[in-house]
Amino acid sequence: MQNRGGYRPGAGRPQGSGRYRESTHPIRIPTSLVPQVEELLATKTAFPTLGKVKDTYKISSNSPMQAVPLYSARIAAGSPTYVDDHVECYLNFNEYLIRNPRTTFCVRVKGRSMIEAGIYENDILVVDNSIEPTDGKIVIACLNSELTVKRLKLKQGEMQLIPENPDYSPIKVTAEMDFKILGIAIHVIHSI
Repeated sequence: MQNRGGYRPGAGRPQGSGRYRESTHPIRIPTSLVPQVEELLATKTAFPTLGKVKDTYKISSNSPMQAVPLYSARIAAGSPTYVDDHVECYLNFNEYLIRNPRTTFCVRVKGRSMIEAGIYENDILVVDNSIEPTDGKIVIACLNSELTVKRLKLKQGEMQLIPENPDYSPIKVTAEMDFKILGIAIHVIHSI
């Protein structure tokens, strides 16, 4: 007869391999609080390093949607033009900025290495981790336990992370590095 239940060496999921990439702890909560706890857990990013980063945000699939008017008139960047008050449509930023809520998260930028790509300090990047990282894409990567945003350069079997600022040097990714691409930047949000 086989032994059932209790502690068995090597049994169960390997530590750190679950959704949150860290140890978990079972708890009991009142049934009335289950929706709020599930919502809270849904906003926790599933990447181990992102949970340690203060300015990382997970997009919730049931975030409230607020539509704002998008006027049909084009705004001239040169000479002023006549503007009418015709509303072309109502723009929902969740629909406009987020292709797939389940694979989308946001990060806040620190540093100036991507200024020539229009990415500045304190900007918020909308990132999708379902998009294939290909040559020329702007990627969010974890490099030796630190997050970085750079342009991906793939050439002749080599991978580099290219800054968009001449004051910074490219980073050649080697097999010895702890490296993972977390997603592709699809939008940048910054104040003017």
